[in-house]
Amino acid sequence: MVSPVVLTAQSQPDPHFSQFYGNPLYLNPALAGSNICPRLNFNYRNQWPSLSNSFVTYSASYDQYINKISGGIGVNVLADRAGDGLLNTYMINLMYSFRLQVSNHVFMNMALEGSYAQMNLNWNELEFGEQIDPQQGYNPAIGIPETPPDNNTISYPDFSAGIAISYKGSLYGGIAVHHLTQPSNSFYSNAESKLEMKYTVHGGAMIDLAGNDPYDEEFGNFSISPNFMYMQQGAFHELNIGMYATKYPFILGAWFRHNFENADAFIPMAGIEYRAFKFAYSYDITLSKLKSVTGGAHEITVGWQFNCLEKRRRIRAINCPRF
Repeated sequence: MVSPVVLTAQSQPDPHFSQFYGNPLYLNPALAGSNICPRLNFNYRNQWPSLSNSFVTYSASYDQYINKISGGIGVNVLADRAGDGLLNTYMINLMYSFRLQVSNHVFMNMALEGSYAQMNLNWNELEFGEQIDPQQGYNPAIGIPETPPDNNTISYPDFSAGIAISYKGSLYGGIAVHHLTQPSNSFYSNAESKLEMKYTVHGGAMIDLAGNDPYDEEFGNFSISPNFMYMQQGAFHELNIGMYATKYPFILGAWFRHNFENADAFIPMAGIEYRAFKFAYSYDITLSKLKSVTGGAHEITVGWQFNCLEKRRRIRAINCPRF
């Protein structure tokens, strides 16, 4: 008797953004209030548009520093449509980031985040291999479909934490851990499916070519910024390395993303930041074996930086790239 072959697959549970600094609260909750003044960001990502069932993600966030609570607050709302709406995920994240001045030049943010997530599965739209006729194609009248789930909609609370640090306004980095409690995200009551913890490490530098002081308002108007971001979630891991070049009001960037098993994507980016407004577009050029069929990924960031409602005093921003 031949034993049945069991096939398993690994995937990345969380959506990701190529312009991860363009969605700072999603990257690390410790970046809430990092820019001191109120900040509003909108993000859109369309991954693998050449496929009929692609992945589209929307995100909106707001954050600011509040002097009376010695820290920043932030809210991030995310909607993710996978498989052309077969699986939809909605999430709201609330965070508080405590600001600590370690020395004259070192500032640190320590944050906690609470989230509420909901997932919807459109079961009736799924097609299974047992229902595919070799001659006629998909036929729902044949085969034995999989057992439907107990619930097509599930929801769960979630918690995350992070740390961000800045040295002399020009060196910065952070660590974030998402899904601390590893909540269950199974649609079946008798099945165990935990959302794996996600670990993120990011860092970089801002090198001002005009020679301005890092705490000066003009800092970063003519600069380069090398950066990296490493992320791991379960068996999935990736490393992003790249650089931004800024000559006000224009910003150019390029990234290389690698998942250690193979090269994943080269990501050019172009943006503009004029006064309070910012806009950027990037395109993921797929380098893996999927490059001929996926169509890469389009991503857009739109943001608005408000003026501070109260005097900054000696509170310093944690400088990091806009996108």
